[in-house]
Amino acid sequence: MPGEIAKPAWPQGKRFAFTIVDDTDKSTVQNVGPVYDFLSELGLRTTKTIWPIAPLGPPRIGGQSLEDPDYRLWVLGLKDRGFEIALHGASDETSTRERVLRGLNYFREVIGQDPRLHANHTGQVESIYWGRARLDGVPKVIYQWAWRLTKGEDQFHGQREGGPYFWGDLCRDRIMYVRNLVFREINTLKVDPLMPYHDPRRPYVRYWFSSSDGASVHSFCQLISEANQDRLLEEGGACIAYTHFGNGFWRDSRLDPEFARLMRRLANLPGWFVPASRLLDYLGEVRGWQVVDEDRRKLDRMQWSWLLQKLRHGKS
Repeated sequence: MPGEIAKPAWPQGKRFAFTIVDDTDKSTVQNVGPVYDFLSELGLRTTKTIWPIAPLGPPRIGGQSLEDPDYRLWVLGLKDRGFEIALHGASDETSTRERVLRGLNYFREVIGQDPRLHANHTGQVESIYWGRARLDGVPKVIYQWAWRLTKGEDQFHGQREGGPYFWGDLCRDRIMYVRNLVFREINTLKVDPLMPYHDPRRPYVRYWFSSSDGASVHSFCQLISEANQDRLLEEGGACIAYTHFGNGFWRDSRLDPEFARLMRRLANLPGWFVPASRLLDYLGEVRGWQVVDEDRRKLDRMQWSWLLQKLRHGKS
């Protein structure tokens, strides 16, 4: 189709690409360690977000941070095994600019570099371009109306200069990729043909990417069903699956059996299994680094698709 971005040829003769961004909610060494051992045995290398610092007050969700010695040692072991360590906000709570800066600096001190990828965490006031700020035009108006009916006014201030939660300049200067829209589609490239893309209307993010919804073990297994795996292979696409491995993937001292079965099948297909930032680097290098300028039709379609899905299903 004219104007469409061509599908990439995947490295090493692989026929599709697949990775996972695992948000750290409820994550502990005990409940996600076995999941990562399993991925490692399969030859998959994925992305795990973390919180650098522990909350000052009650956590929003729960889970360990880099300030926990056993968790810090385990995370460093993941990095040594080739997994990407990324950011899910400074802490499991709302953080001021000062706390965000402390978290970024501690991340760099422990991991040895700044995070290349960030995903906003639920309820963090410092979330950047979140809530209605994710959208433009009519979708923004509809989203704002729907949010007010159910939750009141959205309050996300990470990009608002001069406020106590502003950290947009830190995000721009120290982080390469930020996750935005999440879709119920195995082929993330099909619904986001732009990623990674820069949007000048949101200048504090260098490049955005989308992901595919597998937030729970149930939805993850639906996402990587046999039929969806086969279609991803046939389409030669790329999946960046979004999930929470701390949410039921390891229960009663065993992996969820359907998750284990489907992942073994997936690992035996000719896929390119690399962390999310490496996949996004490759897409940017081979297809060009996309900038959404005056022609915003593709991004408009993505926003409408995401909004209609959210109104129907309530997904991220």
